Amino acid sequence: MERGNSKHSPRVDDNMVQEVAGLVQGPGAGGSRVEESRQPEPAGEDQPEPKTVTAGASRGGNPQGMSMDDVEARSRLGKFITMTALPGDRAALVANAQQNQAPADIVAALERLPEGTRYQTVSEVWAALGHKNETTRW
Repeated sequence: MERGNSKHSPRVDDNMVQEVAGLVQGPGAGGSRVEESRQPEPAGEDQPEPKTVTAGASRGGNPQGMSMDDVEARSRLGKFITMTALPGDRAALVANAQQNQAPADIVAALERLPEGTRYQTVSEVWAALGHKNETTRW
């Protein structure tokens, strides 16, 4: 068998292959950690097991006064209104959304905005469309 490298001994070559196996093969091939000593330790005897989902009400980061659906819908609106359109009036916002290939429901909602009002932020546009923004904590 012909070796591709003659600078190291076969033992060193094998060690080098093991060291980079996680990088070469990726996480799907047994994990990205090569050595057992690099595996995370399990929770202690008196410690709870880590969970990805917390018990009780969702603590996903939605702001006070808004549901996660509201946050996602406002974010969706913001995807199609770029910063170059703000501050802007209804015509500028509609043109910007169309330029950004906004779906018909977003364009229709922006066309319902009152004429002659300039909006500084997406949150102001969201509120003008009749939705709630987060409440400020004092």
